[in-house]
Amino acid sequence: MKLFKNLLLVPASLGLMAPVAASAADLNIAGVNPYASSNEQVTSITQFSDVQPTDWAYQALSNLIERYGCVAGYPNGTVKGQQAMTRYEAAALLNACLDRITEVTDELKRLMKEFEKELAVLKGRMDDLEAKVGELEATRFSTTTKLSGQATFVVGANGFGGSASDLVTGSRRDFGAATFNYDLQLTFDTSFSGKDLLRTNLRAGNFDIPSNSFGGAGPSSLSQLEVAFQEDCGTGSDCGDVVAIDRLFYQFPVGDFTITVGGVVGQDDMLAIWPSVYPADTVLDVLTLGGAPAAYNKNQGSGAGVWWQKNGFAISANYVAANGDVGNPDTGGLATAGAGGTGTVQIGYTTEQWGLAAIYSYIQNANDLITYGTNFTLNSYANPGNTSAFGLSGYWQPSQSGWIPSISAGWGLNTSTYASHANDDVSSDGLSSDGLVATSQSWSVGLQWQDAFLKGNALGLAVGQPTFATSLQGGDTPNDGNLVWEGWYKFQVTDRIAITPALFYLSRPLGGDTPAGESFHQLGGLVKTSFHF
Repeated sequence: MKLFKNLLLVPASLGLMAPVAASAADLNIAGVNPYASSNEQVTSITQFSDVQPTDWAYQALSNLIERYGCVAGYPNGTVKGQQAMTRYEAAALLNACLDRITEVTDELKRLMKEFEKELAVLKGRMDDLEAKVGELEATRFSTTTKLSGQATFVVGANGFGGSASDLVTGSRRDFGAATFNYDLQLTFDTSFSGKDLLRTNLRAGNFDIPSNSFGGAGPSSLSQLEVAFQEDCGTGSDCGDVVAIDRLFYQFPVGDFTITVGGVVGQDDMLAIWPSVYPADTVLDVLTLGGAPAAYNKNQGSGAGVWWQKNGFAISANYVAANGDVGNPDTGGLATAGAGGTGTVQIGYTTEQWGLAAIYSYIQNANDLITYGTNFTLNSYANPGNTSAFGLSGYWQPSQSGWIPSISAGWGLNTSTYASHANDDVSSDGLSSDGLVATSQSWSVGLQWQDAFLKGNALGLAVGQPTFATSLQGGDTPNDGNLVWEGWYKFQVTDRIAITPALFYLSRPLGGDTPAGESFHQLGGLVKTSFHF
């Protein structure tokens, strides 16, 4: 034992431990693991939690660190000077500092000889652990992949009224029940360079379009959640709780430009500016689209785009084909008659408090790309043709939250032509295009109070008109239009959970299809609970 004590003042700090109390026969592999897999090198005496300046070991450890640059301790940062240790613990502590030793003294050689067998076992154990770690690393997600999610519950119902008794009765029969629906989104974001983005979004829900309670009288009454599923599953289809790819695109910078390409990408994913700060929580999606729901139609499919952004200015250009995955050029493809395409150009300027953007979109009709409008207008857009949609939108927000709300407003103007022969009065199927919508407009204004009544909560009010006809082919004057109001209050229960009760009202959802001389309106309410994770 005297020999061993003489050999203890070495870089492994073994001289500060109690005598070795166990032999190789006492080996506990599970107990060896913490030492085999750790590298508890100590380069400062202050790293030991159980050594005080008054202890006899304090100066000895300090001298060792000064001479060799390293000593070793237990994995929890202690010396345990009053506790016996096994030979494998002693060997592990010796091994921890061997890689830093530049001077191999006779004392060190004798210690290495003494613990030769134990060091060999530890090395084999470390090699095994390293191999297993390698296997785990090969199967794990990239360290640059992040998962975020949102789960939403919506409980709500609609009421209908007006003098059009048959319409009111039918709507109450078809859409009068209260419903409880959900929407789940899982988003995987991966970066390979720190500046690029590969986004994969999975989505599922049980909204049944248009038979749920928010279907009401036309798409203009749909909530944002249901519209998303209308786009994914098709009008009248039941999403049936099926998880589907909702987004899959890659985005990367080239100088001051950002390029996006994807097999499932949305128009809004490829715009440098979103010209609205309304709302903190969506109720009716039509009131979130900068007053120009035709230009900002959020067409989704195969597409690509580019934007340039510098000193507050931004220019965006993109193309999306809703049917880009279909090989038949009559019903799909890229830049074909059946592509269901939207080509968009946007220019704008933003600061910390305000922003302004102008947009132009060229839209192929008969593909349900313009979702929000009166039934009268949407029925026209179901005919083959093209629509040129313009929008001017902007916002202003106070520098500090208070009683002054943020203001988001916008206006849209659309002109449409229909597939026809040379006389311009007969459509390609031989039917007259007279009476179809030639021009239409839209607008909205949204007010939002951040930290309303309580910090973290928000209050919102908005009013607008979804796309409505202002002139018809053939020169007739349309009797169209529909005002939409909504009001909501968002309770931020925790950082990740919010509850939003809301009311909304549609004055004339059918627009020009409302029976002559009669009225029909819709009042709805919902409670929306959102979970972010």
